[in-house]
Amino acid sequence: LKSKSRISKYYLNFISTLSNHSLFTVIPYQYQPPLDEGWIPWLGHAIEFGKDAAKFLARMKEKHGDIFTVRVAGLRVTVLLDPHSFDSVLNDRDSFDFTRIRSQVIQKVFRLQPTNIEPTLERKWMEQHFQGCSLPKLSSSMNTHLQTLLLHCHNGSAPSEWKQEGLFDLCYSLLFRAGYLTFFERTDNAAVAYQEFRKFDNLLTKLARGSLRRGKKVSHSQERLWELLSPCGLRGGSESSTWQQSYCDFLQQEGINADMQKKALLLQLWTTQCNAGPAAFWLLGFLLTHPEAMEAVKSEIRGLSTRRDTSFQHILSETLRLTAAVMIRREVVQDKILDMANGKRYHLRRGDRVCLFPFLSPQMDPQIHQEPQTFKYDRFLNDDMTVKDEFYKDGKKLKYCSMPWGAGKNSCVGKEFAISTIKQFVFLALTHLDLEPCDPEAKLPPVNPSRYGFGMLQPDGDLQVRYRLKRT
Repeated sequence: LKSKSRISKYYLNFISTLSNHSLFTVIPYQYQPPLDEGWIPWLGHAIEFGKDAAKFLARMKEKHGDIFTVRVAGLRVTVLLDPHSFDSVLNDRDSFDFTRIRSQVIQKVFRLQPTNIEPTLERKWMEQHFQGCSLPKLSSSMNTHLQTLLLHCHNGSAPSEWKQEGLFDLCYSLLFRAGYLTFFERTDNAAVAYQEFRKFDNLLTKLARGSLRRGKKVSHSQERLWELLSPCGLRGGSESSTWQQSYCDFLQQEGINADMQKKALLLQLWTTQCNAGPAAFWLLGFLLTHPEAMEAVKSEIRGLSTRRDTSFQHILSETLRLTAAVMIRREVVQDKILDMANGKRYHLRRGDRVCLFPFLSPQMDPQIHQEPQTFKYDRFLNDDMTVKDEFYKDGKKLKYCSMPWGAGKNSCVGKEFAISTIKQFVFLALTHLDLEPCDPEAKLPPVNPSRYGFGMLQPDGDLQVRYRLKRT
């Protein structure tokens, strides 16, 4: 009996030691995020997710809380909506990877095959050409092209005559063509490139989700853009030193052939041009429909504001809070225990996906921003006219109060250039044009819900405006 007692005691101690060892930790089912499979086998919530991601995820958040898993086209996607816990995903590059997701998307949308280019090398090249000493040169070139296009936007009509146009098309067209001239320096086909780009951009979300087959419409638009962006067609000669030529030289050094180069150029065209135009539309649209915000900016332009650039900055911040809807996706590459800021722990399975959607929280979270659906031009302004950047949730200060450009090491490389471009455009538009809504009572159109997750939102409709060159 004593021998059996000693064996039992030894066995219990052995089991206790194993249970305390990380290799033998058993993850109870309750530590997994709530799973919502949907009622359609395999497809799950894919249709609702793609139709209006913000509405769907808000409903799931109300049902399950700040973390939950949904079935989407065969994949298990864990959605994390607690901004205090975002860094648990963003800072863990060993457990969460973006590379394969990115490769799958660009292959589906741009037909760009995965190459032997190291993502870190490409990002380093982008940083060298969008940041530091390269940024003033790019911004100066963009400003010059924007001024030229604005002064000639009447297409032959008298400068004093009013011209009517949709604000979204006006902003997108001018900013795209200025960007195209800045990066590719071709003046003969910028307008054609814009028309083809808009056709392709309108199909992009369906291509990315795999809900659109490649028909003649997609192929024609894409092939036309490849033709316009062909390295041979764009090179300006042996003395040319365009951004495009430098990028093609980089690709060639990495062993990328001419066919893949033009596809990579289309990817970069979309990446560099897809956000500035829509952002400028929303910013100008909010100014035109909110007189107090317009007066604050005009006072700053006239030099009456106490702090230069403060109005532009905080109104742009509010615009981006309302209309930037990036979705940060990662693949779980190894089983992971996710530590939440509230102390809870959840088991994430290898092979699943993780999604952060800052648009819902922090950007539209009523616990962080009062009346989050409402445009408030001074939301990011303190009483002493300094920029407000401290916001709280559950009594704790937020690291991220708005995330229009993503976060972490995969955030947008060209965000400084984009911000500079948007400010330049709005400043030039307000100083060079008389600009007003055709209907003084007009409101901004609603957003196109299919664009959630793809950067800047686009409107479902337009705001009709009339404009003319200011009399000097």
